Amino acid sequence: MKKSIIIAAVITVLAAWTTQAEEGKALYDKQCAKCHGEDGKGENKMGKKLGAKDYTDPKVQEEMKDDAAFKALKEGLQNSDGKTLMKPFDTLSDDEIKALVAYVRSFKS
Repeated sequence: MKKSIIIAAVITVLAAWTTQAEEGKALYDKQCAKCHGEDGKGENKMGKKLGAKDYTDPKVQEEMKDDAAFKALKEGLQNSDGKTLMKPFDTLSDDEIKALVAYVRSFKS
């Protein structure tokens, strides 16, 4: 009986993680890829123009904190002159933003 409960719990966690990863990818493709590129490198025209970070770079991944990434997505980003670099994704739920952060972490080399 205990073994069945543990197996069911593991399956539930894996299913939730898979769903979050799929949701994160779909959101990234729709909301982020135009600037950060499908591969997360930010080497496309818009990414270069805005100075998008290369999410495949281990140093970028190490310096990026999940709470700061969440806040940036929720509130947007501005440079030191007040110019908007990234608009806030204020229509996304907290869970959707968490899924996006998790997906960006998947670019880690």
